[in-house]
Amino acid sequence: MFFSLIAIAAVIALFVIVSRQQNRIALVERELGVLRGLVQSGASLSAPKPDAAQEGLPEEVKAAAAPAAPLADGTTVAEEVVATPEGAEGEAVAGPWTKTQAAAAQSAGPSEPVQPAAVAGTPAAGSPAPARAARQTDVETALGTRWAVWVGGIALALGGLFLIRYTIEAGIFGPGVRLTMAGILGLALIAGAEFIRRTGFKVPVQGAAGAYIPSILTAAGAFILFGTVYAAHGIYGFIGPATAFALLGVIGVATIGAALVHGLALAGIGLVGAMVTPALIASQAPNPWALFVYLAVVLAATAATARIRDWKALVAAAFAGTGIWTILYMVDAPDVNLAAVLFIGLATLAVLAFVWLGLFSADGRDAQARGFDWPSIVPGFFIALSALGLSVDPAFASAGDALHGAVLLVALVAAALYRPSALPLVFAAGIATVLIYLGIIPPATIGANALDVGLDAQPLASPDTPTFRIGIALGLVFIAAGFWAARRFAATAPRRAACWAAWGVIAPLVVLTALWLTFGDIDRDFGYALPALLLALALAAGGEWIARAEEPPLGGGPAVSFALGGAGVAGLLMLHMAFGSGWTTVPLGAAAIVPALATRWRSYPVLGWIAVGAAVAVLGRVAFDPTIVGAASLARTPVFNWLLLGYGVPALAFGFAAWQLARTTDGRPRLAMEAASALFALLTVAMLVRHAMHGGVIDTGTVTLAEQAIYTLVALGAGAILVAIDMRSPSSVLRYGSMAAGVVSAAMIAVQHFVVLNPLLTDESTGTIPVFNLLFLAYLLPAVAAGALALYVRDKRPRWYAAMLALIAALLAFAYATLSVRRLFKGEFIALWSGLGQLETYTYSALWLVIGVALLTAGVWLKSQVLRIASAVLIAVAVVKVFLFDMSELEGVLRALSFIGLGAVLIGIGLFYQRLLTRAARAVKEAS
Repeated sequence: MFFSLIAIAAVIALFVIVSRQQNRIALVERELGVLRGLVQSGASLSAPKPDAAQEGLPEEVKAAAAPAAPLADGTTVAEEVVATPEGAEGEAVAGPWTKTQAAAAQSAGPSEPVQPAAVAGTPAAGSPAPARAARQTDVETALGTRWAVWVGGIALALGGLFLIRYTIEAGIFGPGVRLTMAGILGLALIAGAEFIRRTGFKVPVQGAAGAYIPSILTAAGAFILFGTVYAAHGIYGFIGPATAFALLGVIGVATIGAALVHGLALAGIGLVGAMVTPALIASQAPNPWALFVYLAVVLAATAATARIRDWKALVAAAFAGTGIWTILYMVDAPDVNLAAVLFIGLATLAVLAFVWLGLFSADGRDAQARGFDWPSIVPGFFIALSALGLSVDPAFASAGDALHGAVLLVALVAAALYRPSALPLVFAAGIATVLIYLGIIPPATIGANALDVGLDAQPLASPDTPTFRIGIALGLVFIAAGFWAARRFAATAPRRAACWAAWGVIAPLVVLTALWLTFGDIDRDFGYALPALLLALALAAGGEWIARAEEPPLGGGPAVSFALGGAGVAGLLMLHMAFGSGWTTVPLGAAAIVPALATRWRSYPVLGWIAVGAAVAVLGRVAFDPTIVGAASLARTPVFNWLLLGYGVPALAFGFAAWQLARTTDGRPRLAMEAASALFALLTVAMLVRHAMHGGVIDTGTVTLAEQAIYTLVALGAGAILVAIDMRSPSSVLRYGSMAAGVVSAAMIAVQHFVVLNPLLTDESTGTIPVFNLLFLAYLLPAVAAGALALYVRDKRPRWYAAMLALIAALLAFAYATLSVRRLFKGEFIALWSGLGQLETYTYSALWLVIGVALLTAGVWLKSQVLRIASAVLIAVAVVKVFLFDMSELEGVLRALSFIGLGAVLIGIGLFYQRLLTRAARAVKEAS
């Protein structure tokens, strides 16, 4: 036991030391600042004249330093007064342990605080260094003034309990006498603390305010009284549970009230004791009303005390304790009294609104100006949790507890309206509402059976008629409260207005969606489409109503953005409810025109983003069902089918929206709509091609080379179109989009045309027609398209982009010529494993040399270094082939012709370059 007490004392002492270091460091910094000012001014510190000592000093040093006063031993002390840190009124910086400070303490009197002295002059021989003396003073002051008091208070509290234990073990007194003596000891400690406080008790030593003796004695007395009452009931049974409950509550509340005089620590002790009391007192017939009325009284007393002293942590702890008791009662009680739960929830909000957030705060400021009140998070969390439990827990479903939960949610919103600083309450109510109504959705409706949502694939909450009606009522409450508060704060507090507007939008949308998925027809339901339309109109009108209250008006701030964004979501939701699977995509795409046109009358930034939201919705829709109407309902007629409407109409609508936004707002939404329009235009062509190539089926079958060739041509053509549009109406989206189309085309050619779908590797039929066959479609046409695009973008795009396209065109032309020769010798099927003939081998060498010469000519004519390099590479390949392959494989005249032809071509190339260089040198000479 002795070592346990030592350990407790050591922990408490360590906590006190750490908590006081910040004040002590601040005082040392102030002293050093004054001394630094004195040294920098060059003033003498040994008995200067009063005027001379302060001559030339800064004003702040003159105000802090007083004339030096000589002491009996000849040294001088500058009577500099250092400001006491906040919260340590009446303290001095150190205890009166040094010689000079002892003299000052004797002259100051018993009730006056001793001011720190700045000792000047040379210290006497053998005197300790200032730093060492300061450390010794701190340790001695801590031991004598703080450690002793804290350990002494703990010792008194434990001593009272040990005395009772000793009398029990020794049998000296009876239980009644022992308890009476313990009670008298507790009351005596409290009375002694009050006597010491009323006799003008002050702490004359720096750092000792944290060991305020009256506070320690009061805490020890309260601790002993708690133990005495509990022993009288729980151990000896002298008093019944009702009396013990009342006495412990009175002690707790009185301790909290005494904290107004003795500080926050005592309030914490009283609150802990008051909150633990219900757990200490057992009863055969628990009364929830007694529990919750008691908790309401304790909460009100704590909130009143905390409000006077502005103790936010204390009131937050009180709200937490009350909330924990409420949740424990709802979880453990066999028959929950719903009225009692409703009472404690409403009582908690009343204490928050009328006591803690009263008309005036501790410093006299209006509660409206207090800003964000973080303790409101705690009651908001626990009350919302209670409402969630009443609405979701199956144990409460039969009793219709969802109505009680809805009352708590409405009360949260009302309290937040009444006290604007309690903004967390509306977040708590909104989150709880969203969770409740997301929980009523049957998992099968949203395809969540595989996730085992709910119990046996059942909804988490009860989807019944009261839930339906309560949802409508909650949606109306959030709309009315959210938009009224948003308009109220639109000019003075835009962020607060945005929060209210957000929940005025989110909660009704979630409730409407949940009710539709639970009670309506998810394919088409006009009964829910009409409320969704009305909601969209109401939110749009509310946004305009809020915008007129802004400063300046019609600015389109955050609250307006939330309102109009919610209107857009409600409109898209209405389209899903009103139209079938086929028509839904088309109106969704056309809906992007509405906010774009609205920018003609209002320049709200959110309008463009609503159009972007419509584009995202359409993109998600086609990603979910690329066939627009379902694979079974998609007609096999080429071109004129649902794909043309499902992809073409959004492409046109997005293009018009981008054009309209460019004429009005011209911001990032315009760029996004341009990108969406280009994307859906490409998708329209690609999907129609796939539909035609696969006989009306687009969700099955592998991609063929012919189909891939069409995709490549479409991508190259899209790149050219985007470049042309960008030249007329410059846009970063068009610029980078056109380059992206070219890069994607090059990647598809490199992977699909040359490797994956190459007839040399797949042995796919190239067709029976001599010229207009698969090779013509897959290689020659893309080569011409890539070459034309490279010529078109030479001065309009970066050099690397044009060079890449030129190289791709050259490679495609080479592949077409080579594969055409292969087809000439092998017929329709040209796979590699069919072998090579000597004449075919010689033909390749001749062909590659001809192509190399053609590329060289084109490169010189077009001044394209890429084509000239490509010709050099191709001729080098031909050289390698002739010397390494033709020499060993060819025989007779073919071998001779191969080398003769190669030599003639190389000599011709050399002669060509010599003439070219000679002509260039002559031109340079004439120019000089």
